[in-house]
Amino acid sequence: MSAVRPWRPPRGPVVCVGETMAAMSPAPPDTLDGAESVRLSVAGAESNVAMYLAELGLPVSWLSAVGDDALGRRVTGAVGKAGVDVSGVRTDPGRPTGLLLKDPDPDGTRVHYYRKGSAASALGPGVLDDKRVGAAALLHLTGVTPALSPSCGALAERALHTPPHERTHAVSFDVNHRPALWPPDTAPSVLRDLADRADIAFVGLDEAQGLWGADLAPADVRGLLGGPRVLVVKDGGRGATAFTDEGVCTVPAPAVEVVEPVGAGDAFAAGFLAGLWRGPGLTGALRLGHIAAASALTVVGDHGPLPEEAAIEALLARPDDDWNASAPLRR
Repeated sequence: MSAVRPWRPPRGPVVCVGETMAAMSPAPPDTLDGAESVRLSVAGAESNVAMYLAELGLPVSWLSAVGDDALGRRVTGAVGKAGVDVSGVRTDPGRPTGLLLKDPDPDGTRVHYYRKGSAASALGPGVLDDKRVGAAALLHLTGVTPALSPSCGALAERALHTPPHERTHAVSFDVNHRPALWPPDTAPSVLRDLADRADIAFVGLDEAQGLWGADLAPADVRGLLGGPRVLVVKDGGRGATAFTDEGVCTVPAPAVEVVEPVGAGDAFAAGFLAGLWRGPGLTGALRLGHIAAASALTVVGDHGPLPEEAAIEALLARPDDDWNASAPLRR
């Protein structure tokens, strides 16, 4: 394994902040317009990360808001059932819980959002005054949040306003660009600025190319985002590269039969963060990110079951030249 030992946040509670919606999708191979029934689940980038972190043994809370409705109760119940502390989630009596519809297609899943005016879109900087944030070792948020509303943008800005050396906790930021949520020509500068102020930043190479230049290579992305102590550039099914001041580490992705890609990036982020938390180096963190991502890739929903702990440990211990051979990536 790589000898690179990066900076890592101290061990302690993690807080994830952002919107989670109720999600409806038909079972493959049905499409939304032809299905006679749909499955109800929950979907949210930050709560996806929180659920995986809880499953990997980290103490984690999710802060958000839901409507005073059945979908809000479904969302909060599902996230809490995964072992996440949801006691800080606010119920908004005047705004609904957001909803999304997934429409699977051979050329890719299309997602239709119904989240305008949702309870979570009214979140603002005040959510960061929660006692859980004050006690956290790590705060995680994504680029979805600042796109939801001006108040959510102010939330993200406040979360990353304090310079890293003055923060009481580390901040992790996943670019998670959703073009449909942004006014034209606004996302590139906002997301670059926020990501560059994080301690740990995640971005897909395809995202970076769409935002900042079609010809970018992973090293070029590091040139644009020099601020994070740890920058992870994910290159789809090929692999992921982590950049730190101590060195660079690339780990190829294992072969996986993909059912649906939605949620894999969140799973990867959680696996990587848990890997840093466990220590000691980048190789193990990147491998755990890939293992978690594979669990999401092999299910229709955003969250799939991880392998048993013994299987995870065996995968993490494999020699480099045998790492991405056929492996038990599902229960």
